[in-house]
Amino acid sequence: MRFLRPGDYAVILAYFAILIGIGAAFRKKAAASVEDYFLAGRKMPWWALGLSQMTFWFDMTGTMIIASFLFLLGPRGIYVELRGGAGLVLIFLMLWAGKWHRRSGVITGAEWMLFRFGRDGWAHFARLMSVVSAVVVNLALLAYSFKGAGLFLSMFLPFSPLVCSLIMMLVTALYTIESGFYGVIFSDIFQSVCIWIGVVAIVVVTVGRLAGVADLGALATSVTGNPDWLSPLPQVKTQMPAGYEQYSFLLMMTLLYLGKTLIQGLGVGADPRFFGARSDRDCGRLSFLAGWSFMLRWPLMMSFVVLGLLLVKDLFPDQTVLAQAADLIKTHAGAVPQNEWPELLARVANHPQTFPQELTAGLTQLLGPDWGPKLNLLSFHGTVDPERILPAVLLMSIPAGLRGLLLVAFLAAAMSTFNAIVNGTTAFLTRDLYQGYIRPKAGTKELIYASYGFGALVMLVGFAAAYSTRNINDIWGWLTMGLVGGTMIPTVLRLYWWRYNGSGFALGTLIGMAAALLQRVLIPEMPEWQQLLYMVGAGLAGSVAATYVRPPADRAVLEHFYRTTKPFGLWGPLKRILGAEEAAAMAREHKYDLISVPFALFWQISMLMLPMLLIVRQYGASAVAAGILGLSLVGLYFFWYRKLPD
Repeated sequence: MRFLRPGDYAVILAYFAILIGIGAAFRKKAAASVEDYFLAGRKMPWWALGLSQMTFWFDMTGTMIIASFLFLLGPRGIYVELRGGAGLVLIFLMLWAGKWHRRSGVITGAEWMLFRFGRDGWAHFARLMSVVSAVVVNLALLAYSFKGAGLFLSMFLPFSPLVCSLIMMLVTALYTIESGFYGVIFSDIFQSVCIWIGVVAIVVVTVGRLAGVADLGALATSVTGNPDWLSPLPQVKTQMPAGYEQYSFLLMMTLLYLGKTLIQGLGVGADPRFFGARSDRDCGRLSFLAGWSFMLRWPLMMSFVVLGLLLVKDLFPDQTVLAQAADLIKTHAGAVPQNEWPELLARVANHPQTFPQELTAGLTQLLGPDWGPKLNLLSFHGTVDPERILPAVLLMSIPAGLRGLLLVAFLAAAMSTFNAIVNGTTAFLTRDLYQGYIRPKAGTKELIYASYGFGALVMLVGFAAAYSTRNINDIWGWLTMGLVGGTMIPTVLRLYWWRYNGSGFALGTLIGMAAALLQRVLIPEMPEWQQLLYMVGAGLAGSVAATYVRPPADRAVLEHFYRTTKPFGLWGPLKRILGAEEAAAMAREHKYDLISVPFALFWQISMLMLPMLLIVRQYGASAVAAGILGLSLVGLYFFWYRKLPD
């Protein structure tokens, strides 16, 4: 492993050994029943579930993407990640979506469809479409995660990104598939400790390095070409490099992402952590803890970004050599598609003897004799590749010893995402497909073995899909705007509209998902804002039209769902079944849940922005963010926390 010392090897090997040990330790316990395998027997304390939720959101690939936008835009980069990376849907999970789903008593979100729509043919079709959509979304998430992990690790290993992703997949399989949700929870607790240590370490290093920088704004402008890098406010238009032009109209994109995330948040909640929570109160507390813990991601990323500015200034005082280097590689190594560019760079850096001597001589002249590590920062467009700033800093700017510790923190972030995706997808395939329709009388042992097989299959398909995309932002943009956009409306309507039925959900999901997949194949260059508008339109039109194909769900099913879940929205015909006291209690719960939304929203955004502003020494803006954070917490205390049930 390049640039690492024996102590770093020891830390990383010990980390892998502990993960594999966790998998072995919980294998027998997880195999006790299907509920144990997928929900840890519904016995986990809220704080353990909260830490697990935090590590799922704290993924390596997403961290690389967000760091790339922070590098390009400064603190304003957070607004791009309102599309998903900022985790704003956590506020809906915390306030009501989590507890609504827990009340069903089911194991998976697909099984929940029978609880909502009954057991006729269309309800079962809705269950199957829920399985299909969840598997497609999770495979896209897994592909995106594998793609990022490969790009990251290829900076440290003498292998291509493809081989590095394979290594991560195999290690994850060793402890995730056999230990189920127990392995997810306990490995996530261990990995959250690794992440906390890494965050503290990198912030300390960054503050020390910044002590010698008199004008951070001037440094950022000279490196990125962005004169407003320190500004925390989204502007109408901002300068963006090649490949990122669609984000130039930053204010418009911010409003679009915010609206999309708020609508999406209304339909979330089908998460194993909520199905496995012990009470409604625990659903709220675990998400609140996850939000606070998730905040640590942002000072980590901003610290790497600041160190990245210093690194790029040192490595490339004249960035015009990057365009020349890219042209030179394309001339002598052959033209390649953009998605294969990282593979080509890895081959040139690791095996230069297999390329014409003119190429290595030219790279030496342009980038210096140590051109190999610098090559990792070269984008397909001949600019600094912002997606590789984070691993480049870790490779070149962090002292030995600490480098191994931080590498473990990022490995923990990646693998906690892998294991949660694999566990969730396996649950759908085993519980809802295999047991639900293929082998309904299968015993526990057979179902556990089926889970092992599905887990392996999911990882292989996700691995194969990872290399059909140009870069990690490309697949993340399509995932959050196209695929989620297409399936978003059906997931919202199922909770808030009494007339919505199995045909509406099944056909609406099918139409929205098909539209997103066709767009990915036929028009992959479509801008994100168009993806969102078209896919949401397709999902909405399909859902509403298909709803009126069939009558509403059976009245007894609707009444049971309404009394159990206690949702708000368009449920007028069902409100008459409630007694006066029950109706008053439900109305009171809804009132405080809705009043808490703006406080939770400002809590989440100000909490993420505050540590970044402190790191870049914007103390006036930091004081404003701190004031907003304080007022938001006061509102949450009186309108949400004090109203949580015992």
